[in-house]
Amino acid sequence: MNITELTVHELQEKLKNKELTVTEITKAYVDRINEKEKDVEAFVTTLTDEALEKAKDVQAKIESGEISGDFAGIPIGIKDNMCTKGVKTTCSSKMLENFVAPYDATVVEKLNAENMIDLGKLNMDEFAMGGSTEYSYFKKTKNPWNLNKVPGGSSGGSAAAVSANLVPWALGSDTGGSIRQPASFCGVVGLKPTYGLVSRYGLVAFASSLDQIGPITKDVYDSAMLLNLIAGHDEKDTTSEDMPKKDYTKALKNDVKGLKIGVPKEFFGEGINEEVKASLENVIQEYKNMGAEVEEFSLDIAQYSLATYYIIACAEASSNLGRFDGIRYGYRTPEFKNLKELYKKSRSEGFGDEVKRRIILGTYVLSSGYYDAYYKKAQQVRTLVMNEFNKAFEKYDVILTPTSPTVAFDIGSRSNNPLEMYLADICTVSVNIAGLPGISIPVGVDKEGMPIGMQLIGNRFQEETILNAAYTMEQKLKFRENYKPTFKK
Repeated sequence: MNITELTVHELQEKLKNKELTVTEITKAYVDRINEKEKDVEAFVTTLTDEALEKAKDVQAKIESGEISGDFAGIPIGIKDNMCTKGVKTTCSSKMLENFVAPYDATVVEKLNAENMIDLGKLNMDEFAMGGSTEYSYFKKTKNPWNLNKVPGGSSGGSAAAVSANLVPWALGSDTGGSIRQPASFCGVVGLKPTYGLVSRYGLVAFASSLDQIGPITKDVYDSAMLLNLIAGHDEKDTTSEDMPKKDYTKALKNDVKGLKIGVPKEFFGEGINEEVKASLENVIQEYKNMGAEVEEFSLDIAQYSLATYYIIACAEASSNLGRFDGIRYGYRTPEFKNLKELYKKSRSEGFGDEVKRRIILGTYVLSSGYYDAYYKKAQQVRTLVMNEFNKAFEKYDVILTPTSPTVAFDIGSRSNNPLEMYLADICTVSVNIAGLPGISIPVGVDKEGMPIGMQLIGNRFQEETILNAAYTMEQKLKFRENYKPTFKK
């Protein structure tokens, strides 16, 4: 039995039946990290020694009956933009290279309350800005299916670590597709919850009205379990919704009879790779065979989503990143003559090119004379996008699209062409603009063996509907049984 290939619910079963101990599970993951991390480079900070120590402690407490619970002793990886007390939280930026958080993010508190074991902080695009994890200050994470390809971004470290079995599951954050797109590229499951369902307290902000924390897992059941754990109202986050507690695993019925699925034709047009399209058409046929009602429709506002997203996201980034000035906290330039030079040099040296590009763009659209023409207009279009989705959900339970127009691309092939990189978000950004839940699951591979992802979008707080639709297709396709990462170079 290869411990690191098991899903979390399989690990829980083995722990319950005393077939495995917490120490054995943690050691298996630590060994796997020691073996494969040099190829994948998914971590910014590994906590392997601390994890082994904690595993011994948790195992002893389980045996003495001091602690119990379904998640005690289960390891996890955390994207490096969530504060972890006493551990570096760098956002993969030189600006925060030595920042040690003095408190835990709410989601991290919830994991700690369950006595879960943190294996480390996972690499990402700097301040979550990017779609390939090539914009990290520290390293470029590789895709476990082909080490010459990107893992996607910005949660590329999280998706690559789950795919390579370096962690059983991980937390990512999604501002415009940053959980779903890397999940698609790495052949794993990525869930972006409804805005406000999971607390953002302790998540270093990129674009506050778009950011959302969510799970990246090996299968849909694990996603539902991790969502159970992290969802819930938090008075420390003013955008957190006070919703009744749900058990999302109860929604996984493996039955989609009568489910109404809308397929927006705009997402299957120009720019969508033919193999991605063919895989999705196969899935649509499978849903029909299982008794779902599938219909093509027009979501014509979608074409404006990308421009709207980048105006709003960059404007909010410009505002949120103003605090990193070399005085309050963050990197400070060692040589400066006056206050103006301190600001200028600290920010010039501390931020990478992509972050600077977005700050400049955001500052421009917020500036006097351009605010009405760009930012205000983008917020008006945002309302139109929400209305368009509301109209679609009057008719359909779920909307089905590709997660990404292509499979994972070669490292270095787009990093010098920001526009081409931004266009890769075309299928995912509208979900964040409207604050909706979306899930990506792997549904096939292309002729080179690279995973292809399908995205299911639900109405606000209808996570159960998309989880069940995803689960039912996952059971049918059995992707994990048929395909494995090859680590080819």
